[in-house]
Amino acid sequence: MKNSALVLASIALTIASWGSYGPMLRTATVAMGNSHWLPFIFVGVAYFLVAVLAAWALLVWIGEPGSWTTRGIFWSFLAGVVTAVGALGVILAIQYGSPLFVMPLIFGGAPVVNTLVSMAMSKTHREAGPLFYAGLILVIAGAATVLLFNPTAQGTLRIEFVDLMKVILFVLLTALCWGSYGPLLHKGQMLMHNSRMRPFICVGLAYCVVAVIVPLALRTILSDHGELTFKGASWGLAGGVAGALGSLGVILAFTYGGKPVYVMPLVFGGAPVVNTFISIAIAENLGAISPFFYAGLIIVVAGAVTVLIFAPKGKPLAPIKKPA
Repeated sequence: MKNSALVLASIALTIASWGSYGPMLRTATVAMGNSHWLPFIFVGVAYFLVAVLAAWALLVWIGEPGSWTTRGIFWSFLAGVVTAVGALGVILAIQYGSPLFVMPLIFGGAPVVNTLVSMAMSKTHREAGPLFYAGLILVIAGAATVLLFNPTAQGTLRIEFVDLMKVILFVLLTALCWGSYGPLLHKGQMLMHNSRMRPFICVGLAYCVVAVIVPLALRTILSDHGELTFKGASWGLAGGVAGALGSLGVILAFTYGGKPVYVMPLVFGGAPVVNTFISIAIAENLGAISPFFYAGLIIVVAGAVTVLIFAPKGKPLAPIKKPA
């Protein structure tokens, strides 16, 4: 009973963290004059603080099973790279569209990509049944409905067609990156003999490279509109902390006995709902929202959950044994 409560608490942590991620980054981006790089840099700084310094301190203080391996570091670092690129996709997408419809599309698409990548890596695509493909169709139909009836399309906010195409492009980029994150990180974890903090530290280091070092170098070469502000920096750090805590919440849910079959559907189903209500609360100029938008949001969530539940399970991967 105690473990069940801890699993639910960990899931709630991830839902609240990832659900507030988009609105926080949107606030940071606007506060810094729609800068491309500045919010991204502060997200990377936050990940370094939480996923490198804090995780390393816990590893040294408490310790855990597992060990560092070259291949494990490679795959975990690669997982960090793709999730950092996905974070940049979020920042770019919400510069042209509201998190109200950007984040539900990402949270609807990412688990679908995650499932397809997992199927490809485990070679279980032939085991996919009709309910799995029905879930894919629901996600596509829901995404189309969300885009068609989003507040910008209803005239509440103005958005040009070219900007809408940019939103779609960056949403696809983030969905592809974040959808690949889980399988890559899982492989890294297994190669480090089921360690939890070590892969998390590698993710933090990847964020430091992709979201801090590279943008700082690019800002000296490419012009970037916007300016550094205390408000923008604060919200950028808060967004990065929220992203890192969400990742930690998933790890904790599994640690306390949670199973992916219900942990991830709850996360991907709950996060866009939290995101939607936060976006509505802080965006006073949205006005009335079409009920078809909410219907599309529900369809996206239902489709993502269906895909996750009815995806081919295959044989569970056993941790790679530590050499004697």
